[in-house]
Amino acid sequence: MLYDIHRGCWDDELLRAFNIPRSMLPEVRPSSHAFGATVAKCFGSAIPIGGIAGDQQAALFGQACKPGMAKNTYGTGCFMLLNTGKKVVMSTRGLLTTCAAQAGPRASDREYALEGSVFAGGAVVQWLRDGLGLIRTSGAIEKLAATVNDTGDVYLVPAFAGLGAPYWDPHARGTLVGLTRGTTRAHVARAALESIAFQSAELLLAMRMDAGIVPRELRVDGGASSNALLMQFQADISGVPVVRPRVAESTALGAAYLAGLSVGMWKSRAEIARQWRAAARFEPRMSPTESEGRMARWRDAVERARAWAPVT
Repeated sequence: MLYDIHRGCWDDELLRAFNIPRSMLPEVRPSSHAFGATVAKCFGSAIPIGGIAGDQQAALFGQACKPGMAKNTYGTGCFMLLNTGKKVVMSTRGLLTTCAAQAGPRASDREYALEGSVFAGGAVVQWLRDGLGLIRTSGAIEKLAATVNDTGDVYLVPAFAGLGAPYWDPHARGTLVGLTRGTTRAHVARAALESIAFQSAELLLAMRMDAGIVPRELRVDGGASSNALLMQFQADISGVPVVRPRVAESTALGAAYLAGLSVGMWKSRAEIARQWRAAARFEPRMSPTESEGRMARWRDAVERARAWAPVT
């Protein structure tokens, strides 16, 4: 990449290699910074532009995740970030090394993160609704899945567009395994929800192994975080408490915090962190032996999904 995250500047060697004049590139500023103002006047005056951040970096900031803390955003896909603080951790397990949102211009403000992505999170629920007609609304899946105590050993691997981290297998395809004559709509619905948690649990495990950090909790946000059955299973299979904040739209909140910090609406990150409040907390109930067994079974299902599509 042209921007060297280790040194916090453009990489001159790469610029020379690609024959890109340094003068063409923008001056790099922190995520929270007075960039300018809108040309058009809104509410009688120009609006200052005080923050710029990627969506997941903004969510990490909105969740007030300090070094050693992790968040997972449940949208169409799932995106987990672990704040690694001042340490740049280069993953050996398929994760991305990225900059966290920078709250100020000093080197001491600079923080980094590990990021992992799941391609099909809420998308698997949409598929059950729109593709199979198994449910009428996305919200109906929780009630249907709760009518059975488990999946009956049914596993759904939603590799509709391949698998993301930690596999990065573009040739994987969706599989539904373990079906018997006793399998019902409810078992499939529950397997779909559990697939989201299994994929996220694999991200968290990869982060723990790469960074040597065991987060005390996983902070969650996004639409599917409202599903209590999913959040409980996420805690069970991951072995850490899952905490949902009062404001589930952490990406928008983080962007607002970054902008507000630059114009003095908030004085410090500590002040922002004090505003974070939990709405629900899900403690792990599953024994380590059971969760490890379920994860092993999940990985067996994943292996049946991998390398299915022909290589062209």
